[in-house]
Amino acid sequence: MLKNFTDLTGRVAVVIGGTSGIGRALSLGLAQAGADVVATGRRDNLVQDMTGLIEAEGRQSLAHTVDVASRASIDTLRDAVMAKFGHVDVLVNVAGQTKRTPSKDVPEPEWNQIMDINLNGTFRACQSFYEPLRASGRGRIINIASLSSFVGLYEVAAYAASKSAVLSITQTLAVEWSRHGINVNAIAPGVFRTDLNAALLDGTGRGQEFLMRTPMGRFGKTEELVGAAILLASDAASFITGQCIAVDGGFLASGVNQ
Repeated sequence: MLKNFTDLTGRVAVVIGGTSGIGRALSLGLAQAGADVVATGRRDNLVQDMTGLIEAEGRQSLAHTVDVASRASIDTLRDAVMAKFGHVDVLVNVAGQTKRTPSKDVPEPEWNQIMDINLNGTFRACQSFYEPLRASGRGRIINIASLSSFVGLYEVAAYAASKSAVLSITQTLAVEWSRHGINVNAIAPGVFRTDLNAALLDGTGRGQEFLMRTPMGRFGKTEELVGAAILLASDAASFITGQCIAVDGGFLASGVNQ
């Protein structure tokens, strides 16, 4: 009898930033793979909506908001998840923000806010959920890196620095925590069309350049990130840690496309 190594039945996944865009797709995908999923973020209406969608997949969920800028908020989320489910097996860190500003003009508060959400927020969540993930015996952390973890992108210095650092802490935590049964990996999405960036991608020279540099000749669909997340959350990834999977239509492999 064939075993499905990517079956997530019986596992509890927490997706921070899991109520819109990429996070929404990952939350639903993990639920469809069998996991009970807590998809959370700052906006209560979106959290409530996602909880209903996950439960409609036949999985359990929990409606609880979180602010990644606050360690106390993350700890409260962790405690609520543990109170309901008794364990956490998978943590997915999606919450993030970006702003395009010429590097010479980036105000320090803008720099600090982007770093605090993208980098510090990810690290806070990893620290907060360390003990439950260790107790799981098969703990998985999946961080969201970026193309800008590897290459420079124009006028997004704070975002690029934060995402390079996310990749760095992914590797560092993998080295430290693998001996405690926690695998730490990352996904680097290429260019995916969402409600927030559709106008940029479809109507500007920047969007056209992204398209030209993607060998597959199209932008990604958010559901195309689900396979990598399921892999990294599952037993199929039992010996994978400290890695970053680029789901980018070939962007990072690309040199000259024509």
